[in-house]
Amino acid sequence: MAKPTKYATPICLGLSIVAVIGILISLFYYSPLIAILFLIPTVAYEIYRTEGASTKTSSIIIAFVLFFELILIIFNIDIDIAEFLGQESRYIAGYEVPLGTLTVIGPTVMAILSVILFIRTRGRYTKWLSVIIFVTSFVIIYELNPESFKELFKYGIQELLDRFAYI
Repeated sequence: MAKPTKYATPICLGLSIVAVIGILISLFYYSPLIAILFLIPTVAYEIYRTEGASTKTSSIIIAFVLFFELILIIFNIDIDIAEFLGQESRYIAGYEVPLGTLTVIGPTVMAILSVILFIRTRGRYTKWLSVIIFVTSFVIIYELNPESFKELFKYGIQELLDRFAYI
């Protein structure tokens, strides 16, 4: 059953403002922890709004990844997964994802899942929330590792061009 939309617009607008404030403060202090904390309400509302099996699962996984990312940053835990697995990239959720440090992989997975949410959901509010998650995820990646951000951005553009080449 569809969730009520009476207050969805002001809630999504408020969450957008909260996310932008979080991003600005986070960039000012160069601390991804701030962006993560300000993203929590958006992810919580996304879980509430999603209804389909794949979208609900994606929302819940984003929440787990966000929580895991929070723990990694608070306790300063960082492991190079590419080195550990001996692979530069891995096929995840239909996308070839460049591997790197664990803290960068978390927001990368969140960005991919937010794209899945955007594509698979029918509701405009869940699409709105997925865009907030996507943008904030890339800010977090930038703050954690600007070089990884450049590589992922370049890789994302290439994937986008490759996918549109088949249309």
